[in-house]
Amino acid sequence: MYKIIITGPESSGKTTLAKQLSNQLDLPLVSEYSREYLNHINRQYIQSDLLKIAKQQYNNEQKYKQAIICDTDLITIKIWSEYKYSHCHKWILKKIDEQNKSDRIYLLCKPDIEWEYDPLRENPKNREDLFNLYIKELQNNKMNYFLVKGENRFLNAYNKLHKVIKKI
Repeated sequence: MYKIIITGPESSGKTTLAKQLSNQLDLPLVSEYSREYLNHINRQYIQSDLLKIAKQQYNNEQKYKQAIICDTDLITIKIWSEYKYSHCHKWILKKIDEQNKSDRIYLLCKPDIEWEYDPLRENPKNREDLFNLYIKELQNNKMNYFLVKGENRFLNAYNKLHKVIKKI
């Protein structure tokens, strides 16, 4: 069983790509829980909200015993927490460390498409800085990842996955 995680800074095409891959590969999609959570709290989020989001995102991923597509995972929440609050809860760090790295395939979306406004988005000016944090985090955790960039993100991602999945 493998997990395909779509990751990267905000407004880099993650959700669109995750939905397209889920449909094309006929795999369940684990949506980005933070959107659901933040749309329902009716206030500005605080640091402790990130742990709640992380736990639910993790639980949503663990429900499946088959191959899945994940629109983000705990690495995104770790980067978000450290970037915004200069701290990440130890539970998140522990769960990232415990993950089976061999069954996770990351598609890192480069922020080379136009930033689109969304009331939940906060970082229109520093997406490249955040992107570099994703590269560093994926490399430090020895995760299998592929860069997805340009206008043909779906085809780019699909072709890379097709080659990798044949080997699994």
